[in-house]
This record gives sequence, C-alpha cells and structure tokens, in this order.
Amino acid sequence: MTFKISRRSFICGISGASLIPTSLIAQNNDNFPTEIPESEETLEDLELKITPYKTDRDMPIGKIGNVEISRLIAGGNIISGIAHSRDLIYVSKLMRNYFTTQKIIETLKLYEANGINTAIMRVDDRTIDILTRYWRDYKGKIQWIAQAKPKRSNLYEDIDIAIDNNAVGAYIQGQVCDEFVKQKDTKLLGRLVEYIRKKGVISGIGAHSIEVIISCEKEKIYPDFYMKTFHPLTYWSAKHPEYYDNKWDFDPEKTKEVMKNIRIPWIAFKVLAGGALHPKKGFDYAFKHGADFICAGIFDFQVEEDAKIAIHTALKNKERDRTWYG
Repeated sequence: MTFKISRRSFICGISGASLIPTSLIAQNNDNFPTEIPESEETLEDLELKITPYKTDRDMPIGKIGNVEISRLIAGGNIISGIAHSRDLIYVSKLMRNYFTTQKIIETLKLYEANGINTAIMRVDDRTIDILTRYWRDYKGKIQWIAQAKPKRSNLYEDIDIAIDNNAVGAYIQGQVCDEFVKQKDTKLLGRLVEYIRKKGVISGIGAHSIEVIISCEKEKIYPDFYMKTFHPLTYWSAKHPEYYDNKWDFDPEKTKEVMKNIRIPWIAFKVLAGGALHPKKGFDYAFKHGADFICAGIFDFQVEEDAKIAIHTALKNKERDRTWYG
C-alpha cells in the first residue's frame, strides 16, 4: 500500500529531530533565503498555479532519438545514496538508510504515477537488481538511461552491462568526459558515442565543464544528447571563496551562451545545486535558459509537487530564446 505524504506534513513530523540535516529540508522551506523581485511569482502564487495540473496527464514529453522522455527525469541518488551535502558527513548514510529497497520501489512507482517516465542511474549490481525486480515483479515501466564510467583498461564494460540489462540509453559520466577532454582525448568520446549508438540505444555525453561540449562540437562529435550541469550562483554557499561540494556549474553564463547554439537535446542536471535551490527557481532557470530536459534527485514526499512545478515551468517557458530540441 502506498501512503501519500505531503512535503509540509513530512517536515512537520520531523521538525523536532535535531539530526535531520538542513540540506534535506532546504527546498521545503517557504522562506528560502533569496530575494524575490516584485515581478517574480511567490511560492504562494506558484502553489495556486500548479494545483490544477494532473501530473500523469500534463507532464510534457520530449523525444531523444526514438525514445519518448518526460521533461522531468529522476536522478539516481535514491539508489546510489550519494548526497551533495557540503561539509555534513552523515547525509549520504542517512539517505542509504532511508531508501530501503522497498522505499525505492515505492518511489519509482510514484515517479510513474506523476508522469516521470525515465530515470538516470549508475551501472552497478544494486541498480540492476532493483530495476529488474521493479520491472518484473511490480510491472514497472520506468526507462533507464545508464551513467557509464568507462575505464581506459575496459572502455565498453559499463555500456555492455547496461544495454544487456535493458537500458534505453547510456551516456559517458561528466567527470570522465571532463578528464578525457582535459587530456586531449576528445576523439575517444566519439568512439564511445558511436559504440553506444551501434548497440541500438541513445547515446550521450556528460559534462561539468562546458569545454567538453565546445571540444565535441569542434571535433564534429554529435551525441544524441548532452548532459550538462546548470544552475544559477544565487544561493549562499555558492559565494564561499573555497570549493567544498558547493557548486557544479562555475560559469552558468558561459553555459547559456554555448548551449543556445547547440542543436542537440540538452539534459540539464544539478539544477537545484545539490538542494540549495527551490525547484521553483532551479527548474525555471534551467528551462528558461535552454534546457530541454532536467534531471533532479526527488524524494518520495517531493514527487507530486516537483512534477507540477516542472509542468508549470516548462509550459511557462515554451517561448524562449533557445529552440526546444527533443
């Protein structure tokens, strides 16, 4: 049996627990610490606007290759247990304890019930075991785009494993692509893209650095999609002079400028800056400035509201400077 828990009731229920990290509840705080210009809708305005949406009916769908994909894609941290938490040392462990196998399956069902038809997840035994059980035993249909981390000693292992286990696509993880480009091995990314494509699934290139995409375009390497970090630097911890797991797009203005001329679908990720931005701001910023899809980590108690915000912000930015691709 699935129990529906609102964000507000969840936070009220744990408000007395001193061990709950603020990074988990930041996006649930109506008084998030950013100034709102008079022309910008408040959270109360937004709540009124998103209420009529039926997420299973209204979620916009795009297309990458021959795969239909919801504009909001679920991130894989519910399985990996990885949480960007600045210098808090216990958040990832908390996530791994919260997301039991049964909780993960319940959350996947919530994704589908709210119009999210695709998740991006790592290639490892736990991911494959849970997805296989979900598809087989619970008749789930969520699509898996695999995050591959090729090793120079074995470039294709992750890709082969993912495709053999029913992934609809695979992309090369951003840090790997950053490193290949830094070492002047961009053409190797082209080989990987073509290998994935020849396997009959959609292929992508990830990036934290915009130089990856610039280099791929220069080398005429055209994946089916790019996966690039994107978020504004308006939240408090982004302004800290030292880097400590606190930002993932160091130059969003340059990202905007480069991506506006790219004619390939763009999945933006880290759009909430590891929980520092409310979805109202992060989703809107990403869609407004060119993202065709957004990938976000979503707790079970956030699914319905985040889906409605994604619908609202995608429709709101239907007319924008960058053409929609996909």
